[in-house]
Amino acid sequence: MDKIKSANKWAVMFFVLIALVVVYSGTAISMKATDSAEFCSSCHVMNEVVRTHQVSTHANLSCNDCHAPHNITSKIPFKMKAGAKDIYINTFGEVSDVIHSTNQTKEIVNQNCLNCHGMTNKNVATDAKQYCFDCHQTVPHFNKLPISERMVAGE
Repeated sequence: MDKIKSANKWAVMFFVLIALVVVYSGTAISMKATDSAEFCSSCHVMNEVVRTHQVSTHANLSCNDCHAPHNITSKIPFKMKAGAKDIYINTFGEVSDVIHSTNQTKEIVNQNCLNCHGMTNKNVATDAKQYCFDCHQTVPHFNKLPISERMVAGE
C-alpha cells in the first residue's frame, strides 16, 4: 500500500511539474509575441503608430520596451489589464482615432526613457517638463499623416 501511495505522489509531482513547464512556456511565448510590432499593428488603429515607429531611431525596440514595465512581476498584470481593455474597446466600444495614454502609461514610458537614456539625462534639467515626451513628442512616433497621404493596409 505504501508503494502505491509513493508512486501516486511521484505521479502527481510529475504532472504538476509538466503543468508548470507548460504554463511557464506559454507565458513566455505569449509575452514575446504580444511585444512585437506585428502583434500591435494587427489592430487597425495602431497601423500608423507602428509604421512611424518602424522608420524611427527606435525601430530596433519592441513596442513594450517603451510601453510596458520591464519588471516581469509588474509587466504581466499591466499587459493583462491593458490587453483586456483593448479587446473590450475594439469589440464593444468606440475606437478613437487618437490614442490617449493613461497617467500610469505615461509614467511607465517616461521611466523607460530614463532607464535607457540615463547617461544622456545627466546634463538635462528635467524640472521644466513632467515627462520626456513633453519635449520629444515625435520620438519614436511621428505625427500621423493626413488621411490623403496614409498608406493602405498591405502596402
